[in-house]
Order: sequence, then C-alpha cells, then structure tokens
Amino acid sequence: MSFLPYFHTQFRLSYPANANALIAQTESNFQRLIPDVNFAKKSSNPIDRRLIFCAYFLATIQTLEAHDAAYREIRAFCLSVTEAYVQPRGPVQRFLRRLPGLFLRTPLTKLLATVMRKKTQHLAHPDGFLVQVLTTPEQTNNLGYAFNILECGIVKLFQKHHAAQYAPILCEVDHLTSSLAGLELIRQGTIANGAPICDFRFKLKL
Repeated sequence: MSFLPYFHTQFRLSYPANANALIAQTESNFQRLIPDVNFAKKSSNPIDRRLIFCAYFLATIQTLEAHDAAYREIRAFCLSVTEAYVQPRGPVQRFLRRLPGLFLRTPLTKLLATVMRKKTQHLAHPDGFLVQVLTTPEQTNNLGYAFNILECGIVKLFQKHHAAQYAPILCEVDHLTSSLAGLELIRQGTIANGAPICDFRFKLKL
C-alpha cells in the first residue's frame, strides 16, 4: 500500500518519542478494519477503492484518540498526511494530475461521464458509494461533468465504528485534489457535515 510511508513519516515527525508504538497500534487497528473494506479491492465501482486508504485514516484516528489527542490535533495530522501523499512528485506527475482539467469541455468528457455513470450509478456493495453523474451545461458550469455522491462509503465506515465526527476531515481533501487537477471545487455541503448529498461542481482555475 503506497500510502503507508506517508503515515509512518508523519508519526515520526509528530511523535518522535513513541512513533514506533503508535505505528504498531495503528497497524493493529487497521487489521481489525480490513474485513469491512476488503470488498473495495475488487469492487466494480472505482470510487469504492478509496476505502482502503480511508480505513487507514480511521485506524490512525483510533490510535490518536486512544492517546487523548484533541480533534484539532487529529485533523492536523490527517491533513498533513494527505497533503504529502497527493502532492505531485516531479513535473511528469504534475502534468498527469492536471489532465482531468485539461480534458473537460472536450469529447473525452462525454466518454468519461458515460464510463463513470455506468460504474457508479448502482451500489456495488451496501457499504460502498452511490454516485449520480451529471453532464448538462446548467448542471456542470458548462464543463460537461459533475457529480453527486448520494451514499458515502466513508461516512458509512466511520459511523459503523463510532467515529462519524471525524469524517468531515476527509471532505477537506477534495478541495486539494481538485486544485491539483487544475480545478476549483464548488460545493454546497457534504453528507459528513449533515447535507443530503456531497455535491461536486467544478470550474477551471485561471
């Protein structure tokens, strides 16, 4: 799992005195969570696959909470890991990250929307994501692609393990990943914050 070094590095930066013990505890927590997200590895819905990564966040949160870390401290830790993980490493990766934004308003947008609608419009697993893909100009700021998350697998996972209050931390990541793709994310709300859907609308960054 490519994300593990980023968590381990942040543990060593934030808690140098007992990093190894915290990492071991997080690994133990993660193993207990694996049965809940194993379906994501082979899910026909590509969005479900992010649940493995999110389960490790939950395992980390459980570890930090057990050591009396405050919400602000847990949030800062999680966002630091995410920012390090998603930042492009080199000019080639930076260019590849911007491709989604470059392809909007082209014929490839329609192809992308068709593929994503087919793969995400039905639940592949009860604990996964349900997504509504949008394509009309008025729904997409004239970009031809936007979507709503109708059921969020992250919220389901966090609720199951009595950690729903931490799910909004992962919502913050969407703005960063959109920015790296050359897009500005515009949204009214998220399920984790009590909205009925997570709306993803974009505009091209100038």
